[in-house]
Amino acid sequence: VSQNGDALQFAADELRADREVVLAAVSQDAFALTHAADELRADREVVLAAVSQNGDALQVAADELRADREVVLAAVSQDGCALTYAADELRADREVVLAAVSQDGCALTYAADELRADREVVLAAIKESSWAFEHAADELRADREFVLAAVSLDGFALENAADELRADREVVLAAVSQDGRALKYAADELRA
Repeated sequence: VSQNGDALQFAADELRADREVVLAAVSQDAFALTHAADELRADREVVLAAVSQNGDALQVAADELRADREVVLAAVSQDGCALTYAADELRADREVVLAAVSQDGCALTYAADELRADREVVLAAIKESSWAFEHAADELRADREFVLAAVSLDGFALENAADELRADREVVLAAVSQDGRALKYAADELRA
């Protein structure tokens, strides 16, 4: 298993319950955690080793570890979208969500509603991926000052701005100044 962690699936039950064997397996292939005994999927050290290698392994961790802040921070730092497997209270934790969206802006999709309306969180997400703006709260997508900041980071954020802002000359100019291709998201009257 130290050369192919996935081989754990073929191991006898006593080896799947052996902490050292499972640690070696998840260090090589995080998803070997899938084949570990239930008590080891609830073992903090084993799960930390797995999610540090691949954050998505959080999906097979025991529920109590999906609610463990340190484990979830390790997972989302490796793969921001692992936030989808975190307990609800951690999807509403500002520090956890900032770590997730800084790694993958699209993790904003999995954040609690109040954080999808948080300016700093949404800007961090947009900085990583303009497509994250699609998952921002409607009030931010319609906030002129915020949209100006967003399109200054990534012109393509214009695509998900409110319609009236896609028709705002100054907003469109800021977007195309950052990336000329953003013009395709401007209102028709500004593209004519």
